[in-house]
Amino acid sequence: QVQLVESGGGLVQAGGSLRLSCAASGGTFSTYVMAWFRQAPGKEREFVASISRSGGTTDYANSVKGRFTISRDNAKNTVYLQMNSLKPEDTAGYSCAADQGLYSGSYYRETQYDYWGQGTQVTVSS
Repeated sequence: QVQLVESGGGLVQAGGSLRLSCAASGGTFSTYVMAWFRQAPGKEREFVASISRSGGTTDYANSVKGRFTISRDNAKNTVYLQMNSLKPEDTAGYSCAADQGLYSGSYYRETQYDYWGQGTQVTVSS
């Protein structure tokens, strides 16, 4: 059983930056595909970014491409989401997720992931 704990959320002005962290415990972190999802009030949860076990492959939602960067440190059992040039529409609860399978074309699907964190709130003011 893997436990995921996110941190780093907060209130930031438009154009600012935040770095989210997701610390994993209870499993072998380097064997999990990791991802970030977000959910805004009244909206469905949506894919943000994903990263393969080694960190060699990443994918992003079109809405964040060029502004967000996902990375991981397998020695620290942590995945990160660096968010730059934040916009008010980035306001959401951000959750990390872990998948025990291989990195595949289904990286953007919620159902691909086995474990989820509780989330951290990001609010971007205009």
